[in-house]
Amino acid sequence: MNIHEYQAKELFDRFQVPSPSGRVASTPEEAAAAAKEFAGAKLVIKAQVHAGGRGKGHFKNGFQGGVHLIESPEQAAEFAGKMLNETLVTVQTGEAGKLVSKVMIAEAVDITHEYYLAILMDRATCRPVIVVSTEGGMSIEDVAHNTPDKIVRQFIHPLLGLQSYEVRKLTAALGLTGDIAKQFAKLLGNLYKLFISCDCAMLEINPLVTTPDGRVLALDAKFGFDDNALYRHPDIVAMRDKSEEDPREVAASEFELNYIGLDGNIACLVNGAGLAMATMDIIKHFGGDPANFLDVGGGASKEQVTAAFKIILGDPNVKGILINIFGGIMDCNVIAEGVIAAAKETGLPIPLVVRLEGNNVEMGKATLAASGLNIVSADDMADGAKKIVAAVA
Repeated sequence: MNIHEYQAKELFDRFQVPSPSGRVASTPEEAAAAAKEFAGAKLVIKAQVHAGGRGKGHFKNGFQGGVHLIESPEQAAEFAGKMLNETLVTVQTGEAGKLVSKVMIAEAVDITHEYYLAILMDRATCRPVIVVSTEGGMSIEDVAHNTPDKIVRQFIHPLLGLQSYEVRKLTAALGLTGDIAKQFAKLLGNLYKLFISCDCAMLEINPLVTTPDGRVLALDAKFGFDDNALYRHPDIVAMRDKSEEDPREVAASEFELNYIGLDGNIACLVNGAGLAMATMDIIKHFGGDPANFLDVGGGASKEQVTAAFKIILGDPNVKGILINIFGGIMDCNVIAEGVIAAAKETGLPIPLVVRLEGNNVEMGKATLAASGLNIVSADDMADGAKKIVAAVA
């Protein structure tokens, strides 16, 4: 789960991570009122979408840039009117873009230097890792490619937590001294508490800045949370903006299904992430293109399978479906019953190939055969992939 920048500022305030003050607005009038609250301070208006590269993006109405300096409440209203309810296209959104429903009016600050700071979960070591760089305010991917020596990583022991010597190492890596170094150390400590307390998967500040008046501020923020821990954080769940997510993924999450939309035309319904990856690979191997990653898990119910089938058919690009089930915990007959129920409800307008193997497979195959529906059975995974690729050709 991701959140907006204005919501990130709320978490920063809760954990005493210094950042410029900001107000969110949904209309030009609200933007003007927010600007008036700052009483003459230099301000910036930022489109609120779940994507990076906003400043260099463009709106489909022709307006350039999702981040602008503003000088008055009237200008705040003017720019908000050009952003709100318009589609912003950035390097991360693709040509489809993202619809802007909110903007943030925030204090603009003079900058002495920009840094990069992130805390992530590192899969290889199963530890949090803090990543810093003196090259902030730009794509960290470009920094990693062009000047990898300017990126410093510090792995944190999950039980011991962030240690003072680790803070000193990172402070030195950024070349910070004196009072600035003390402020950074406090900010980093509070940021790590936020990361652990809120079960974050990713927390990125780009840029972290120092100012001419001697402050250290988190100027921008991007958060990602561990979905499996959200039950502990109803306050964070309340921040979820479903309009920023793929509607198919939202529908899948409501049935505890794992769904990711892709660009192909052959849908996959599989139990288990590893089998899903293998299924997509073998479809590609035989000349097809997968339309999605859909894992119903090891213990899906008939209702979940039916919901998964409907989500797949909701994609207009899908021209055929391959169901590939290996029944370990999963009962193959449960899958068969769910497929039949969904197929009858939707009319099954496209080719369907089913490969079942494992727990109660004979009953599952018998159920499918007795359904009277136009379902093609496959002997194994390769056979299934060949048949569905041929069916949509």
